[in-house]
Amino acid sequence: MTNVLVVFATKHGSTQQVANTIVTALSRDDVTAQSRPAAQVPEPLRDWDLVILGGALYSGRWHRDAHRFLKRHRRELGTVPIAVFGMGPRTDDEAAWRHSRRQLDRALAKRAWLSPLAVTVFGGVDPPRRGDRVRRDLRDGDVIRRWAGSVLARVRGDRPPPEPA
Repeated sequence: MTNVLVVFATKHGSTQQVANTIVTALSRDDVTAQSRPAAQVPEPLRDWDLVILGGALYSGRWHRDAHRFLKRHRRELGTVPIAVFGMGPRTDDEAAWRHSRRQLDRALAKRAWLSPLAVTVFGGVDPPRRGDRVRRDLRDGDVIRRWAGSVLARVRGDRPPPEPA
């Protein structure tokens, strides 16, 4: 049995939705996956085989609850594998994707001790606003599920599934 904890830091709920997509993708007979807000994980991480941490990127910064989670669990994360994702651009152009990845890389560079198995940026979504009928949403469930599966495969030493043609 593989135990996976998906931790999220969110402002408007989009990162939580991605965390739930990851939990659903990983939940099967031999995997137990749960998601929790980063601010609500006080217990030790030793019972988890994998921790996936996700946080929204806003104004050039990664969500503060993601940083606080890393600070609070620094010692344990030296022994528990971790993968990281950020919620990035809301416009689908190469420059926006690169900018979001640089923001996440800068945030992680503040923690030289951290060695994630995998780091990625998923597309973001416009925050809800009064009267909005159309919101930009670059979240891609297939991309999220494939990434989660590949991270789990690395932890378990499995061969990752082939990429779809």
